[in-house]
Formats: sequence, structure tokens, C-alpha cells
Amino acid sequence: MIQVVILGTGNVATHLFDAFLEASGVEVLQVYGRNKKSLAYFSNKTKTTTQLRELKHADVYIMAVSDDAIGSFSNQIPFSNRLVVHTSGGVDMDVLSNKNRKGVFYPLQTFTKEKSIDFSTIPVCVEAENVSDLTLLKKLGEQISKKVVEISSEERSKLHVAAVFVNNFVNYLYFAGEEITKENTLDFELLKPLILETARKIETLSPKEAQTGPAKRNDIKTIKKHLHLLRNSTHKKLYKQLTKAIVKQYGKKL
Repeated sequence: MIQVVILGTGNVATHLFDAFLEASGVEVLQVYGRNKKSLAYFSNKTKTTTQLRELKHADVYIMAVSDDAIGSFSNQIPFSNRLVVHTSGGVDMDVLSNKNRKGVFYPLQTFTKEKSIDFSTIPVCVEAENVSDLTLLKKLGEQISKKVVEISSEERSKLHVAAVFVNNFVNYLYFAGEEITKENTLDFELLKPLILETARKIETLSPKEAQTGPAKRNDIKTIKKHLHLLRNSTHKKLYKQLTKAIVKQYGKKL
């Protein structure tokens, strides 16, 4: 049984907690939060505390805090020579305090508290300073995920950049599409089947193979018409930039 203490109460902490509760080989001994209100979700399922000095002895301490707080928070932990890991995609393992053994337990997914998710489908990227800690993190990851991979801090940072493109940037484009439909009194729901099919395509095709649209076809008339219809200057700029990038990739000049 791997004993875990979760440090944090946000989106990642909540989803990890729920996943660990379902795992037969993991025991969440405790959850730490800054105040009792933030601990309400966890308090009837495990021990909780608002005091770092009250942290229980565990096999691994998982810091699910904001990227900017990782270094300073790890320095506040009152013990030494225990395994402390963070869950960030974009922060190096070395940011963690030297007084404890360092590691990373990074679930590569977007999390929202109110949206349930099948954790077994989420890749878990792990890193540690020594072999025994790495082995432990792999075992922990395998309790909740079908895909656990060892990835260095440098590799993870690059993977995180790619994740921003396929998740955060794409979601912003959804938002832009929603704004365009609202501006024209159209229903954004009409676009959802298209969004889902676009995502399904890359299960069997590479993104390059799956690309369609007026920019790839070099359909200049349609592109000019779209630009004329766009009233929002930000949307127009995005359309031009993305069209230019697609044309460059597929070798057709406008």
C-alpha cells in the first residue's frame, strides 16, 4: 500500500484524490489546505489539516499547487529526506527544495473540478532523483493510469508547450467561434459535432493528414469572403495568421 499526502485543494488535487480513492494500492492519509473551507470536499473522506507541522508521515507528498508557488512552498515543508513531488508540466524538478528528495508526478490532462474524468486514460509523466523513488512513482502512477512514462524536466517542458497548443489555444479558438456565432445570432451547438469529429480524426490520422479547409485548398475567394465577414479585429487577425501558417505548411501561396 502506497501512502500519500496531497498538498493542495485545487483542480489537480481534487481529481488525483478521487482517482487514488478508487485505487486498491493507494491510501490517501491526509490532504493539506490553507483553510478549512478549501478542505470541505475532502474532510469527510480522509484526514485534513491547515497546518504543515501536522503533516503525517507518508511514502510520497504530492504538491498540487500553482507553478509560481512550488519553490517557496516546498521550502516551507517542515521535514527532510522524504519524497516530495510536484504535478506541474512546465516547472523543473530542481525548483523543489533540496532538503527533501525530489520528484515529479505530472498527469497530462486539463482538469476542471466540476467535470469528471476517467483517470485511467490520462498519461502520467514521472521523474525522480534516484531509482528507488522513480520506481515508487511509477507504481503509484500505474495504480490510476494505463500509461506511465519517465520524462525528464527538459522533455516535460517541451511536452507542456505542445499541450498548450493542442488544449489552451484550441479552446480559445472554440471561444472565438462561439463569439462569431453569437454576433450573428447563430447557435454554437451546431458546431459541436464538427468539433468532436475533428478530435476523433486524429485517433486514426496524423494532424497533417487530417487537415482540411479553404487554406489547404488555396480557396482564395472563400478566404477573402471570410475576412470580409469577420467584424472583430482579433478574430480577423487570428484568421489571417492561421491561414498563412496552413498555406506555408501545405506549400500553396495565396
